[in-house]
Amino acid sequence: MKRISKLNKEFSALGFGGASISGEGRGYGFGDISESKAEELLLLSYEHGVNIFDFAPIYGFNLAEIRAGRGLKKVREKVHLISKSGVDWHDNGRVNMSNDPKIAIKMLNQSLKNFNCDYIDIYLIHWPDSNVDIRRPLEALYNEKEKGKILHLGLCNTNIEDLRKAKEVCPVEVIQMEANLFRQQTFKELDQECDESILKLGWGTYDKGILSGSVRADSKFDSSDCRSWAPWWKKSDWKDKVQFVDGVCSKMDINYAELANFALNTSQQIVDVSLCGMKTQKHILSNLENLNTPCKGVEEVADEFTAY
Repeated sequence: MKRISKLNKEFSALGFGGASISGEGRGYGFGDISESKAEELLLLSYEHGVNIFDFAPIYGFNLAEIRAGRGLKKVREKVHLISKSGVDWHDNGRVNMSNDPKIAIKMLNQSLKNFNCDYIDIYLIHWPDSNVDIRRPLEALYNEKEKGKILHLGLCNTNIEDLRKAKEVCPVEVIQMEANLFRQQTFKELDQECDESILKLGWGTYDKGILSGSVRADSKFDSSDCRSWAPWWKKSDWKDKVQFVDGVCSKMDINYAELANFALNTSQQIVDVSLCGMKTQKHILSNLENLNTPCKGVEEVADEFTAY
């Protein structure tokens, strides 16, 4: 497994996307998976070299983090756990997005409880909040970092304005953004404020299955899969993407397995760690194979996607 050395630590170039083991908990998840299977996948990923695992309380309304706490308990000191604040929910399941400092601290403590540990390796503010200055939650979280509850602080899905403000409060050590063939420029503006020490994480490597061929124009999703109800997953949008992908595959004479290879290798040109949702042993092994099999023509395929 390829390793990245940053923050005086080593991170696997492939990261585990925790939303893949949280579907039946509601919230942000991708279909049912049993507790035993989820814990098995976590350990199997670790045994194959993955040492960074990405979560947030919204993934299964705490379920993914609870499973991670159990599944990775024996190797806790050998892995890097990520969690985030800013997206919680009401008792009726309605999602609430807020960077209020009190909510940030509440969510941090909930994640520590979920993981059953006394620190989190990487803690991120999940999304910008136009109603709350980013410096306010960061100040609160930095105080918790000083207490040892957080090892590294950072931002997720951020923008240049928030990044600049955040750096007034504390070092921004990690940034996580969507990074895939459709979203190749997400770090372009941020790079003017990023030095080489910042750990870059990329989510959406396969764009929720569109770039691996697992989502087709006639795909259906069950109620435990957020793609069956999420407002950001509009059928007209993802059907257009699927048709575009089909056109690129035809033009470049590649199949979906090859496209997945191009997708992961493109992500690796943008970020240090590519986060991938994995629900089966086959997913783990195919990602490892793609990571270890550099393919020719990545730039040509990537160029085709700039037309979307």
